[in-house]
Amino acid sequence: MSDGDDRKDGSAAEDDEPYPSLGLARGTVELVAHASRWREAYEREVERLRPRLCAADENGVRFEHVGSTAVPGLAAKPILDLLVLVSDLDDAGDVARALEAAGYEERPDDDVPDRRFFVRGPPERRTHYLSVTEAGSDCHREQVTFRDVLRADGDLAAEYERHKRRLAEAHPDGRSRYTNAKASFVESVLDDAASWEGDDSLV
Repeated sequence: MSDGDDRKDGSAAEDDEPYPSLGLARGTVELVAHASRWREAYEREVERLRPRLCAADENGVRFEHVGSTAVPGLAAKPILDLLVLVSDLDDAGDVARALEAAGYEERPDDDVPDRRFFVRGPPERRTHYLSVTEAGSDCHREQVTFRDVLRADGDLAAEYERHKRRLAEAHPDGRSRYTNAKASFVESVLDDAASWEGDDSLV
């Protein structure tokens, strides 16, 4: 007997969440241990979105898995962060419409100037955050740099986790306060990364 998740043709419903453990109540902060299935969830979402978005953008799109769920071993809020990289953000209307058709909702009040921000999942339990930005933009560069530095430096990743846990304990029902309080740590990592890139003695 079907449990309701399968269609008559045997395929899963396109908008069904394959990993029910994803998602967090709106406005709350909870960190959970890193799970390898987050990478699988990212890959499955890219597989689902790629044909839609590539059809909507004649130049093609690229994807990146970012945020703490993209750093092996790092505790994180169980919400996937994805980047969709386009060649021209001003010409991304078809991509935005394709995302909306795929179950994403745009949040136009976002305060990051060089991206369009989308969420997936019911309002009470978002499962995916997705940023559409231009390849090479500040949004692209900063998110990928921060991810890659943490992947390469286990001690720094552990320090970041301790910092996040302290903030999560202080702001369990204040997502915005938690996010804002992390900003100085993120900026310091990005500043250090920029100084390393600009130091000819390291070449």
